[in-house]
Parts: sequence; C-alpha cells; structure tokens
Amino acid sequence: MVIGGGPGGAAAAVRLATQGLAVALIEDRLVGGECHYWACNPTKTLIRPIEVLQLAKAVPGVREVVTSQSVDVEAVFNKRHVIIEHLVDRDIVANLRRAGIEVVHGRGRLDGERTVAVVEPDGSQRRLYAERAVVLATGTSPFVPDLDGLRYAAPWTNRDLATMTSVPARSIVLGGGVVGVESATILSGLGSDVTLLARGPALLQGSEPFVGARVARALQDRGVEIHLGSTVRAVARDDSGGVSVATADTHVRADEIVVATGRSVNTGDLGLETVGLPVGDFVAVDDHLTATGVDGEWLYAIGDTTGRALLSHVSQYHAGIVADSVASRARGDVRDGSDPTAHDSGRLAQIIVTDPQVVEVGYTESAARAAGFNVTTRNALYPGELAELSILRDGFDAEGKLVIDADRDTLLGATFVGPDVAELVQAGTVAVVGEVPLSVLRHVVAPHPSLSQVWNPLLVAS
Repeated sequence: MVIGGGPGGAAAAVRLATQGLAVALIEDRLVGGECHYWACNPTKTLIRPIEVLQLAKAVPGVREVVTSQSVDVEAVFNKRHVIIEHLVDRDIVANLRRAGIEVVHGRGRLDGERTVAVVEPDGSQRRLYAERAVVLATGTSPFVPDLDGLRYAAPWTNRDLATMTSVPARSIVLGGGVVGVESATILSGLGSDVTLLARGPALLQGSEPFVGARVARALQDRGVEIHLGSTVRAVARDDSGGVSVATADTHVRADEIVVATGRSVNTGDLGLETVGLPVGDFVAVDDHLTATGVDGEWLYAIGDTTGRALLSHVSQYHAGIVADSVASRARGDVRDGSDPTAHDSGRLAQIIVTDPQVVEVGYTESAARAAGFNVTTRNALYPGELAELSILRDGFDAEGKLVIDADRDTLLGATFVGPDVAELVQAGTVAVVGEVPLSVLRHVVAPHPSLSQVWNPLLVAS
C-alpha cells in the first residue's frame, strides 16, 4: 500500500505494479499531488511566458515586431488551467487503474503493523492490510508562521498563487527562499507591484552567495522592492480587503500577501504513534528508505516525508528505490550489498525557476567544506571569453561555479545562474553522481555554438 498520491507515491505504485505486486494507492485530495497542481508544473507554466517575452526583447529581428511589453495574462492562465487539468484528477486516476492499481480516495493513517485505516469522503471507514509493505509518501504543506494577525489576514500560499484567476495590483511576498523568489518573479512578470520581505541578510541563503545577489538584482530591475533583514511585527486585513504588514523598519500595504516561509511535513495525523514513531516529524529512514525504529522491514518512506530533500524528482527517484527493494524481498532475494540504495543528498540537482534561471547540483562551497572535503573552486562570468553566447541574445549575462574535491580531482558541485541554464543541470548531475575525474571531463567537447560551452572555461582552468 502507498499512502499519498503525489509524484513519488504515484510513481511508487506504478513501479510496484509493473513488478507484479498488487498495489493500493490512498490519497485524500487530488491524485498527482503538490507538484502537478500547485507547485512545479503551474509555476513553470506561469513563468515561461515571462521568460520568452524577455528573450524576444533581447533578440534583434524579433524585438522589433514585439507589439506588447507585457504578457497576455488571460492566455497564460488558460494554459495553466490545461497543465493542471482544471484541478481534476480523472485522467491520472484512470491511467493508474489501467496499470492495475487500486486507487482509494480517502485519508489513510497507520493503525498498527501493516495496517492502514481509511476514512473515505462519505465518512465511512475501512481497514486495509498490506501483505508486503506500506510506503509513506504524504509530502509537505505550506508552513504559515505564527505571526500576529497573519492567519486572520487570509494569506496566500503557493497553492493560491498557482491557481489565481486574477493578478493583484500590489503584492507582498513573505520569504526570501526558493518559493519566495519564484513567487516574486511570477507576480512582477504578470504586472503586480511586488514587495518582498526576507528575514535573512540575503536571498536564497542555501545557495552560493552570487545566486541570491543576481536574482535580487533581476527582481529589482523588474521593479520589485526587496527588504532584507526584515522582521514582521504584525499583519492585518482591513475592511476594504487590503492587507498591511508592519515590520521593525517600515509599513507596507498591498492587495494580497503570499507566505513563502517553508514547508511542514504531513505526518501529524498519519498514525505514526501506532508503530512507535514520533508524531509530526520527518520519518527517519536508512539508505533503502526503510523506516528506522520499526521492526520487520515493512514500512518505507519516500520524498518529502523523509526530509532528505523536498523535491518532486527526488521523491520519484526514491519511488524506484523502494519498489525495487520491496519486489526483491517479495522474491526472497538475499541482500548481498548490491540491492538499490539512495544516494546522499549532496548529489542532488535543483532548478530555481526565476528569470534568470538557477541550476544547482551537489555541494555548495560552504557545504562541501563543512562536510570535510579539501575544496578548490573555479568561477566564470559570461560571456567573458565566450563572445559567441551573444548569438543567443543581446546582453547575455551569466555566472558559473564549480566546487572540486582537490584530493580526488572530482566535481562536488556546480552552480549556474543565467538565461536558459536549466538545461545544463543534467550534465553536472552525471559528473557529480558518476564521480567523473576532471581529467576526463576536460575531454568532453561541447559543440559550438551552444550554451553547453559555458562548461569550457570552468573545466580548462580547474
């Protein structure tokens, strides 16, 4: 059984079914999950027209025929509706059922060993028993901090932003992390006057320092007002529908406020106490993603539920690990050290969907040093010696950085900020996960002219 029908849970169900196991997938909302309806997919759909318009303005021969300085918001929203399937999961459910998966709509929670109690939409209850395994894939929800007046001000979260049907004239974004900067990019690109309030001294503090600086500059160029080191004192919604935020230094008014202050794991009502696990925490797992502290090797957790990395593509990767492990045990295979295990979080890739784009894989310099590696780094500014990048657009401006294990001459991490750099991340991921020596990478010849040439100055000089 799989509890949670998001990208990880659905992928786990399919992988288990294709290996000949009977599978039930339990979901209390929409099968497809956060990424499909309220995060990755709609976010990219909303930002893509903004990116393309900026690109068109930067390409001679195209900018001369661009007749509008803004995107068609109604058309953007219509495309978004198609991508999120109008918040209907009928097609996804049908595909899963065709794969032989029993889809159960309802809230599932553990009720002892291998047992799941389900409350269905009509209030009826049923108990299901898993012969082989239970996989927890319940994800996370937006975290709304306990600030004076905030909850009563009916704030937006990423879900409201992703499904909005009109653009507020003025917006406040609370938070300087990934969701915060993506929200500010969307709102400003669709015509809202945006104020971003960040508690920290910089945006995107988990990234290389130049990342936050470049994203901040791009947002400010779009008219976004950024307040760093901002401490929110109170939030209020007035009788006219407007919202006001008082900080230690200023007072800001807007039509809507978007809370982008992190995520909370959905394990508070999952019945973890019935199997001896702490309630409301991430579920600790080993490298086979088996829950630690539970006897019998029947309980697994994947994706956000583990706290290892809150990324949908990681949950789908975890799904494969779990499916292979469960199927292997069902066949009676003996563990010999060759069965699948999850790679550590230091090798993961992430795309931050801003304009300019950000891609990151592996360790940042500070994280690598903290992990005890002997680190060297290499930075490059573009176009720099790659003048041909100006073919792609006028004013091409990007930056890249490699983090290198000096003892082994392998790549620990790579970060790029710039136009369309998202397509560079997989090359970096292969190099990091494969532990490819830089002496080999230097002989990987990037075709000319192409964006992939941004690797050249970093590798030649490393």
